[in-house]
Amino acid sequence: MGTGSRALPGLGARWGVGLLALLIAAVMVSLAAGAYPVPLRDIPEVLLHAVFPGVFQAAPDPTAETVVIGLRLPRTVLAAIAGAGLAVSGAAFQTLFRNPLATPDTLGVATGASCGAALAILLGWSGLGIQTLSFLFGIAAVALVTSVSRVPGSNRILMLILSGIVVSALFSALVALIKFAADPESVLPSITFWLMGSLASATWSGILMALPFVTLGTVLLYLYLWKLAALSLPEDEARSLGISVRRLRFTAILASALITSSIVALCGLVGWVGLLIPHAARMLFGGSVRRLIPGSVLLGALFLIAVDAGARMVFDAEIPVSVLTSLIGAPAFIYLLRKTGGVKA
Repeated sequence: MGTGSRALPGLGARWGVGLLALLIAAVMVSLAAGAYPVPLRDIPEVLLHAVFPGVFQAAPDPTAETVVIGLRLPRTVLAAIAGAGLAVSGAAFQTLFRNPLATPDTLGVATGASCGAALAILLGWSGLGIQTLSFLFGIAAVALVTSVSRVPGSNRILMLILSGIVVSALFSALVALIKFAADPESVLPSITFWLMGSLASATWSGILMALPFVTLGTVLLYLYLWKLAALSLPEDEARSLGISVRRLRFTAILASALITSSIVALCGLVGWVGLLIPHAARMLFGGSVRRLIPGSVLLGALFLIAVDAGARMVFDAEIPVSVLTSLIGAPAFIYLLRKTGGVKA
């Protein structure tokens, strides 16, 4: 099954430059927006003063510097990493499984990572403990899926998808059991809020812990771009090109799992990014995998930064980011389906 997206011819490079400019603008707005607004014209000065304290004779407003550098900058960086990573994982899974509805949780990675985080919160852990257990459970979910799907003589792709559904359901049940056992006054609200996804708890230590895995996974996918494109062919034809289909599939799954589990460990479940953004990238840049991955990185980062900044400008209270991505993603996906003609068999 193909993706069925029709590209807008000749616009790939122009869209890339335009999206990069929009991404920079979104970062600036994200650093300025919030309960304590900072004028856009002051953002460059605050950033430069934080990096080069001696550049300006007069330091910027200390409160503005604390808010921008200490709170909003890590949050914006996390939004960019999460949006780009989930979009790349979604694009890789859709290419790998030749299924336009594949998402980063197709193999149960996100659900497994959520189970690990919920368990860590139940045990009273916080910060690094939650991230570590969440990451380990996400990787364990993929390992379980690949183990269960090894049935001689079976359709490997179909078995992976079915195994992913089963393992995802298993970890969902475990999450429900953990929520049932949690204290309804203190622990349960924390688990529920975390599972809804949030960028509010972004810290440099957490970002630095996850960044190597997200970077490694993205680089692996980019290095195997042309081989990933060959997976759209029947396996016999791919093998005739000298491609080890099993090794390539394992590499793509591992890279995507590293990206997804690291992001879920940082900010919880963020829906729709891995499904919506790859479709938008195909519409703008075409179906070539060589353009799809960079396009997904730009669009994913821009989308999540813009959603988070918009939420802080419109709402006074902290709204779970996954709620907002769903409210925006569902109508946008319907539009993309109608624009691109839906799914082609």
